[in-house]
Amino acid sequence: MASEINREMAIENKMDDYEKIDLYNPKKIQALSSHYYKVLELVGEDPTREGLEKTPERVAKAMQYLTHGYDLNPHEMLRSAMFKEDYKQMVIVKDIEIYSMCEHHMLPFIGKAHVAYIPNGYIVGLSKIPRVVDAFARRLQVQERLTTQIKECIQETLNPLGVAVVIEAHHLCMMMRGIQKQNSVTTTSDFTGAFLTEKTRAEFIHLLGSRLH
Repeated sequence: MASEINREMAIENKMDDYEKIDLYNPKKIQALSSHYYKVLELVGEDPTREGLEKTPERVAKAMQYLTHGYDLNPHEMLRSAMFKEDYKQMVIVKDIEIYSMCEHHMLPFIGKAHVAYIPNGYIVGLSKIPRVVDAFARRLQVQERLTTQIKECIQETLNPLGVAVVIEAHHLCMMMRGIQKQNSVTTTSDFTGAFLTEKTRAEFIHLLGSRLH
């Protein structure tokens, strides 16, 4: 899908040896900017004042980046780095940073994902697991669905003996508004195959809690 979208390359913040490169869809940016301009007016601001002149475009670019997961195919990410290997022990990638947007209030939730699978003839390049997590996280989400989507993608693509996904996150919709509880953490989990057995699941939880590194 991403290849079908007309994108332009924007190079920003060029300073010394640092270059920030982002890809944007110009038509989307223009359309979103006009809506955010109106939002600023509706909340009582003056979009033409110095500090806000470029804010609608900045927010539009930020929103496109924060939701760029819609343009990604997580299944293809995994398929691009599958390797035959006769290894049937647990593979865990833990402490994967998550930055997502709650679909109810469009406020961020931030945390970590822990993902494990038991290969069944194929392993996958380790970097692809965080990429899959990010592809689903960079959409409007609820934590419960995000957990299940990651699990199902890995199970359907690799067909392993089992998949385990645990996500721990802080939700700004709970911290900044509503109940305003600053220290609450939401934990979700989902399992398939071998991880449905108590022994394998217990090993996974034990390894999550250990600090082998």
